[in-house]
Amino acid sequence: MDYQNLANQILEQVGGEKNVQNLTHCATRLRFNLKEDSKANRAELNHLQGVLGVTSGGGQFQVIIGNDVEKVYDILIETLGFSEGGSEEKSKKNIGTRLIDTISSIFTPILPVITASGMLKAVLALCTAFKWVDPTASTVYQVINFMADAAFYFLPVFLAISAAKKFKCNTYLAAMLGGILLHPNFVAMVTASRESGEGIKFGFLPIYNATYASTVIPIILTVWFMSYVEKYAKKYSPKVIAFFTIPLITVLVTGLVALVVLGPIGYIIGQYIANGVMFLDKTAGWLVPTVIGTFMPLLVMTGTHYGIVPIGANNIMTLGYDAMIGPGNLPSNIAQGGAALAVGVKTKKSEIKQLAFSSGVTAVCGITEPALFGINVRFKTPLYAAMAGGGVGGLFIGLMGVRRFASGSPGLLTLPVYIGDKGLTNFINACIACAIAFVVSFIVSYILFNENKVSESEQAFEKETLDFTKTKSVTTIMAPVSGKLVSLKNVPDEVFSEEMIGKGCAIIPIDPIFVSPVNGVVTALYETNHAIGLKSEEGVEVLIHIGIDTVKLEGQYFSAKIQIGDCVEVGTPLMSVELEKIEAAGYDIITPIVITNSSDYTEILPIETSMVKASQPVMKVVR
Repeated sequence: MDYQNLANQILEQVGGEKNVQNLTHCATRLRFNLKEDSKANRAELNHLQGVLGVTSGGGQFQVIIGNDVEKVYDILIETLGFSEGGSEEKSKKNIGTRLIDTISSIFTPILPVITASGMLKAVLALCTAFKWVDPTASTVYQVINFMADAAFYFLPVFLAISAAKKFKCNTYLAAMLGGILLHPNFVAMVTASRESGEGIKFGFLPIYNATYASTVIPIILTVWFMSYVEKYAKKYSPKVIAFFTIPLITVLVTGLVALVVLGPIGYIIGQYIANGVMFLDKTAGWLVPTVIGTFMPLLVMTGTHYGIVPIGANNIMTLGYDAMIGPGNLPSNIAQGGAALAVGVKTKKSEIKQLAFSSGVTAVCGITEPALFGINVRFKTPLYAAMAGGGVGGLFIGLMGVRRFASGSPGLLTLPVYIGDKGLTNFINACIACAIAFVVSFIVSYILFNENKVSESEQAFEKETLDFTKTKSVTTIMAPVSGKLVSLKNVPDEVFSEEMIGKGCAIIPIDPIFVSPVNGVVTALYETNHAIGLKSEEGVEVLIHIGIDTVKLEGQYFSAKIQIGDCVEVGTPLMSVELEKIEAAGYDIITPIVITNSSDYTEILPIETSMVKASQPVMKVVR
């Protein structure tokens, strides 16, 4: 796989560099924050080799790659020049979408940390269950245990780092605030306060006697507040001493507000969430795992599953276990794998069979996107089967009160995290739930999947793409001359820069020969030869205006190679121009290329390139 080429194609089809505000990735998908989602070409993206599918949700435009996502992501980040997350521009989204986007952006980068902790806990659970190590006496157990616990104990520091990238503030100052909440001296003060009953005070300000190890909400609120404090510190600090005053003000003000106000608020919110979970667990423990088991594929499709991930993490940190989010997700993932594998068994098409088997195995191990987008959503009936199997498995999970005691991507590889306070009973019930989910989804998928309907489905997909192409036809406009490609806004003439006669781009030419940017016909040639009008075969009307106010030259230094009515192709010479003499006469040679019938098209998309050669693409016109 040529990952560089794939990355370049993806970037082009999401609207180019200028349309990308932010980019993150999870286990299988690229997660773009685009300025305008409408500029992304879904049909073209879906047809790229290496792309499993495209979806939107949670304020993000998501391109599903599969297990190789990180290779494509690294290339894109380098191309985009992002180091701390992306553009500063704010997008106009509703509060719910922004909240999900924020949670996703903060939690996605630290998933490897949580997964590492969960896998270490799984190894320990297996070693303990089979009595390979003694938890009370073995130093091997103790070392691996504190290694696994480190991820959750220092979770506020990890969250501070990812939150700082999301909120666009200093990463290291944010990590320092996480360290403040976890400092051993502060923990000792809280312990002493609880034992003595005397409150902790900073002057007249009371400090809530809570510890923040393994918490989520307090540090996110703190870093969010810090982003504003740092901004104002930068704004009002004298430049001479800004290097010293900005970090001082940021840490001192934010640290105190965190200890006195934001930390306690976040801590109390976390406790309320935990109490609500306990209430649901006692009154209707079967309900949430059943709902999650059934509808998790739909949440994953839209990316909104990240909105509930913190609840599961918070449950483990506050209660010591999670009986809802992770346990409900487990049978859902297994069911998706079962549904995809059933397609692999039944289909006779080698390409589908290969994808179904590989993505099915990946799904039962905990990563579902390849199966979800590559097979289940594509053929629909496997998706229904996966939802049925996940729902039945989730119901069993809820009725049996299955709990997990560490985080990790729900699947067969992390089943040992279900070994806990009930010995192997909890683990066995989790395994039974997986078996139920797999068998139900496999059988339903095998029965409903019809090889003939696969062809119909694929034909329907092709028809949708064809319809899209018809309704969203794209005409590529080539460069009429070699030079530097710039925005139309750079043209020192309001008629062009304000797009009064149409949208487009401009080139500062370095070559005397101007050529046709389209296949079509010459519709206009001004007497002074300074401007040429063309109409492409698709009906796009293009105006090439060579220089600004060059009409005053009355044709001097211009030599036309065509006449009105001539048929031209891309690269056909149109005009020879003495650029140096025009500049010497005091005229700007910047050349606007304008689509004069822009109103007939939905989008005019200039291609973001600094230098171009004649007949190289510079613009896409979308009907």
